[in-house]
Amino acid sequence: MRLLLPFVILPIVEIALFIQVGKAIGALATILLVLASAVAGVAVMRHQGARAALDLQRAMQEFRDPGRPMAHGALVMVAGLLMVVPGLFTTALGLLLLVPAVRGLILRQMAGRMRVSGAGFSYRRTYAGGGFGADPAGFRYGPGWRDEGVIDGEYSVQDDPPGPVRAGLTDQAGEADGRRGNSGWTRH
Repeated sequence: MRLLLPFVILPIVEIALFIQVGKAIGALATILLVLASAVAGVAVMRHQGARAALDLQRAMQEFRDPGRPMAHGALVMVAGLLMVVPGLFTTALGLLLLVPAVRGLILRQMAGRMRVSGAGFSYRRTYAGGGFGADPAGFRYGPGWRDEGVIDGEYSVQDDPPGPVRAGLTDQAGEADGRRGNSGWTRH
């Protein structure tokens, strides 16, 4: 029942605000205000979303915790979404979420309620001093683990600098003396 309560109360609050603001500034101005907030919400999501992505990328490049930029970016996207939703109360909440101090306060409140249930690190091989599943170095593979011999690495493809073509090594040499495809890469 608590989950349905906001969906019942929010439309009532929005209608009451529409009536009050409509009386104060007029119906047409109220409608234009709601449309302007929707356009501003889309602009916020585009601009601030891109900025949050850059902050996240910068945090990753500087080997900092990416959790903070991700959380701020998520709250900025929620703020933009609240501004797009037609209504004056949701627009006010969205504008409030755009204030960095308010986002920080919300994140601190959320972090205070979270609990880490476990963390750990594991490696695929454990020292056992020989026996079943052991390799000559004395490491035994843990239950369900096996060493697949994979080595991570990086590579880049670089073109060789122009130089004399050695006979028989490239297709260019074969074309020079009338033969074609003698390298084995272009069999016909």
